[in-house]
Amino acid sequence: MRHALVLAAVLLVSAPAAWAQAPAAPKAPVALEQVSPTGASARVEPEAVHIGEPFTYQVTLTHPKDQRYELVAPTGESPVELLQQTRQRQDNANDATTTFGLRFSAFELGSVQLPDLTFDVATPEGPRRFVLKGKPVEVASTLPPDAQGQGAELFDYQPPQEVPIRSWTLLYALAAALVVGLLAWLLVRWWQRRPKHDKVVPLLPLDVRVRQSLDALKREDLPGRGHAKDFYFRLSEIVRGYLGERYGFEALECTSSELMASLRRLPTPGLPEDALMRFVSESDMVKYARADASPESCNQALAFGYDLLAKTYVPPAPPKPDAAPGPRVQ
Repeated sequence: MRHALVLAAVLLVSAPAAWAQAPAAPKAPVALEQVSPTGASARVEPEAVHIGEPFTYQVTLTHPKDQRYELVAPTGESPVELLQQTRQRQDNANDATTTFGLRFSAFELGSVQLPDLTFDVATPEGPRRFVLKGKPVEVASTLPPDAQGQGAELFDYQPPQEVPIRSWTLLYALAAALVVGLLAWLLVRWWQRRPKHDKVVPLLPLDVRVRQSLDALKREDLPGRGHAKDFYFRLSEIVRGYLGERYGFEALECTSSELMASLRRLPTPGLPEDALMRFVSESDMVKYARADASPESCNQALAFGYDLLAKTYVPPAPPKPDAAPGPRVQ
């Protein structure tokens, strides 16, 4: 009887702790409203697709000029593998045309279904989403029609096989790693014991550092010297570095679509999202698509950097005093 009472007391004490440590239920993702372009077409080049050989899936979307379509990389298992993707936009008089080129390679014979393509759409009303159903393609063998009659067969891909080879490379690598580790430990010990007389320079505020970088880029006059591409690379790093430090995420490592998606998930009061999307798109076209950039457009991009800093930077609040000052000694 005594053992039963002790066991019941232990269960009653441990149950609330277990409930408190239970993980909270994950939040359901926010579903974006669907939107459709005014026109959509897709075609496969070349029309005769062979197994293992690359082919291009070209998707052309016609949409209003104030909308921007960004392709979300396909995920999940599929009989095809995405090798490369490109994006081109052309603004017309009344609308715009965005063309996506996806380079695939198929690894199954017969009728293969291409994956559905999801697009993040930036509109004046806010972010939207568009899904384009995948197109079926017929994948043929690379063997000639009379291959089976001549005894030729198409073998499936095989996983890598282990081939044992006697070598001392691993032992040499371990010995080198041991020596490097010992030297690093000695260097750390020396660094910790050295006399420290270095003066610590306080870090300037974020807005001061960003404005200094913009001023330095302006003084270099890269567009006037024919280096518009280098100018956009420098300006894009300054803007992305500021956004990452201002809102606390790795902006320098994000793609353009990942950058905008990260900012939409964060509280960003005053952020000019449309102007930022135009700047990111223009930067990508100059940096990677070799688009021309006039000195006027470079000046406008630099002015956007100053405007972004002025609209989004909030100075930190002054520190609160720990205690009220005491009476003076007479």
